[in-house]
Amino acid sequence: MTTDDTPTSRLERRKARTRDALIRAAQTFIAEGNLNVPVLEITQAADVGMGSFYNHFDSKEQLYQAAVEAALEAHGQLLDHLTGDLEDPAETFAQAFRLTGRLFRREPTLSRILLNNPPALFTADRGLAPRALRDIEVATVAGRFTVRDPELALVLTAGAIVGLGQLLHDRPDRDAAETTDALTEDLLRTFGLSPDEAHKVSRRPLPDLG
Repeated sequence: MTTDDTPTSRLERRKARTRDALIRAAQTFIAEGNLNVPVLEITQAADVGMGSFYNHFDSKEQLYQAAVEAALEAHGQLLDHLTGDLEDPAETFAQAFRLTGRLFRREPTLSRILLNNPPALFTADRGLAPRALRDIEVATVAGRFTVRDPELALVLTAGAIVGLGQLLHDRPDRDAAETTDALTEDLLRTFGLSPDEAHKVSRRPLPDLG
């Protein structure tokens, strides 16, 4: 039986740290929109040897895919943590959208990764997309939303997120919270909530992002 102090476990921890360093470096380049850097530059940014790169990834494209997936999953896990105690699927959807809007200012690297990979917001099996689709479907079955096609509603949601994120980056003078909540209210009305209900749901207190 091995323990955390065995050579094998130390090796695995070292390998995990190397992989994480490569992913973090790739995420920085993705956030900058710099997708054409050579592998050598990525390994230098990660402070690992060139040989270490190919112990984990077959290509730069594979690393970038892993970096995007890691960012999406981190975002999704945060939303699960902050919305997991809600019973109303419409409120779960709204709260996830409102928190995501606020994260564009609080987590600029994460937000840039999302904005520089808009297809991932529509089709990825991690992050916001599958969770938003789930909430839309559940809210529709529960009669909270009136949606003919949940996948089209997801497309509308993803497009709204991309547009919102770009607006908040381009207009640092805008109030991110008020802008996000106003857009959330419009989405809720589009999906079938009454104006009064949409306003109430989009203005309820949020958990602390800290």
